Amino acid sequence: MAGVPGASASGAQRTYEVRTYGCQMNVHDSERISGLLEAAGYAAATDAQADVVVFNTCAVRENADNKLYGNLGMLASVKEKHPGMQIAVGGCLAQKDRDTILKKAPWVDAVFGTHNVGALPALLERARHNNEAQLEILESLDVFPSTLPTKRDAVYSGWVSISVGCNNTCTFCIVPALRGKERDRRPGEILAEIEALVADGAIEVTLLGQNVNSYGVEFGDRGAFAKLLRACGSIEGLERVRFTSPHPAAFTDDVIDAMAETPNVMPQLHMPLQSGSDQILKSMRRSYRSSKFLGILDRVRAKMPHASISTDIIVGFPGETEEDFQATLDVVEKSRFATAFTFQYSKRPGTPAADLPHQIPKAVVQERFERLTALQDRIAAEENALQLGRTVELMVTAQQGRKASETHRLSGRARDQRLVHFSVPDGVEPPRPGDLVTVTVTEAAAFHLVADPTGPAALHIRRSRAGDAWDRAQADSCGVPAPGGSAAGPAGAVSLGMPSLPVRGA
Repeated sequence: MAGVPGASASGAQRTYEVRTYGCQMNVHDSERISGLLEAAGYAAATDAQADVVVFNTCAVRENADNKLYGNLGMLASVKEKHPGMQIAVGGCLAQKDRDTILKKAPWVDAVFGTHNVGALPALLERARHNNEAQLEILESLDVFPSTLPTKRDAVYSGWVSISVGCNNTCTFCIVPALRGKERDRRPGEILAEIEALVADGAIEVTLLGQNVNSYGVEFGDRGAFAKLLRACGSIEGLERVRFTSPHPAAFTDDVIDAMAETPNVMPQLHMPLQSGSDQILKSMRRSYRSSKFLGILDRVRAKMPHASISTDIIVGFPGETEEDFQATLDVVEKSRFATAFTFQYSKRPGTPAADLPHQIPKAVVQERFERLTALQDRIAAEENALQLGRTVELMVTAQQGRKASETHRLSGRARDQRLVHFSVPDGVEPPRPGDLVTVTVTEAAAFHLVADPTGPAALHIRRSRAGDAWDRAQADSCGVPAPGGSAAGPAGAVSLGMPSLPVRGA
């Protein structure tokens, strides 16, 4: 069986593991990597050491290099004891570092970039055949990633790319250099993929792009994103639609109207602020100012009063004064974010900001970062306290809270994406991941809500097609018939390593 993809020299099926770092785009790319490997005959590893370990990397943070090379170093000795084991590195850091990876870690077998994910099985097989490392980095997109096989992380929800790449020139960001100029998919292709996901049991999709609200510029329709959201509203069986991430400079009122008027588009918005200082926004080449940002939030809340809004903020950008930082604190106070993903500025070689004067000392950045997170933690707790007594619909997730073994609570996401841990009264059959439950919020913390129904009547469970798909996937993974099912469903979930954008304390 040598030379057959996915098979060892002895003919045994080879296993794989994907370790993912970074944003939702990387998580979705890892689903494609898993799908490609399974299509090539590999199987997901369980407890044993995988025959193939793939690192899907991120290059946004300064410590990305150290994290990758530290992990590769730990695997070097593992590989020596595991004959035939292969290691592959892909993603943004691979696109940036290229042959540096093989120089620093010569035991790596394959390096591929952001534009040629589909080449991975061939690179692995070529490395086995030639007994030497394979490096393939393309400068532009080879095949649109959404045409590749995909193994989804969850049967009840899915990511759908509407575009890849970015046309913005933010001075702190290396993504455009690594993922290229924006390329848009045609609406018909996107809607067909969503319909296929729904046919497989998904009831939620998240539309992905580096800048979703510039979608359509490539084919001459600046209103295309709002039209796409409305078109999602006509897909039978699709109950929840989300998207990430928009750019404040290009965010238009037709998108707000589409969100408010399309029932399955969720009242939740991730709107990256980055800084509340107009001077810093100018240095970042973020082509909006704080007044425009706050105006967007006002218009969103006028149409959707209960919408939750999250954001990204960078602390310590070069040249940031105490007055600039105070401006950020002021905008955060006014914005009342449900969640904020806060980052200390990370100097990335190859970005214009890396060469700017007045880099901020680490101690100053750390002190400001702590003040910002303390402010946002207070606001998040206050905003969550307003949810007490509200009745919310949750989609049950497979992920559980850290204290689930003690509290015996399940977890779900509300329509506004808030995390809710809920208990199931005695005598009630627990809902499955993908099912929908309606509960009343009884406790609130900064990073989650709690719902403890007082009796069976206080918990309403709507068993869904997505829950049925979960049952089928679990049955398939165990090799037993699905309860009450007929046709086989999609494959079960696969661990993708690090979760995307973890929320502290959830």
